[in-house]
Amino acid sequence: MCALLLCAPLFAVGAENDPITIEADHATISEKVGVSTYSGNVVLTQGEIKINADSVIVHHENGALTHVTAVGKPVKYYQQGETRELDIYGEANTMEYFAMEERLLLLDSAKLTQGGNVFSGNRIDYDTQREVVTAAVSESGEERVHITIQPKTLQPLNKSSDQEPPAKSVE
Repeated sequence: MCALLLCAPLFAVGAENDPITIEADHATISEKVGVSTYSGNVVLTQGEIKINADSVIVHHENGALTHVTAVGKPVKYYQQGETRELDIYGEANTMEYFAMEERLLLLDSAKLTQGGNVFSGNRIDYDTQREVVTAAVSESGEERVHITIQPKTLQPLNKSSDQEPPAKSVE
């Protein structure tokens, strides 16, 4: 098991206040039960976040989102960052978001990429409050966790061309 800190949160600050827009080929909404089911080329958008899936189930209580399950081959997740290097891409066959815990769970062939840094494994759990990623192997232990972290580029020393070399002494 491996826990790492990402440079930027998976869910954009303030995204929870943005409306959720869902497009699908079919929708069944039950306000009484608090479950909405969407199927067929589902696109869920909230702020800078976009999820593409075959099906999505949204659970809500008293108008508030509690849990989202997305299934696909694979489900694709994208979040636009402040810069292109901070854009986040994720994919897995199943993704779950637990709103009360502010936690994203990627299951089955899970992969999360940000600026060349790649986390992959059977299960990736992201705690958005603490900004901690935990990647784990499959239950059978056959598939290992793979992590690639790119080195940070060093800024060149600020050499000023206005400076003159020290004067040579003449005797």
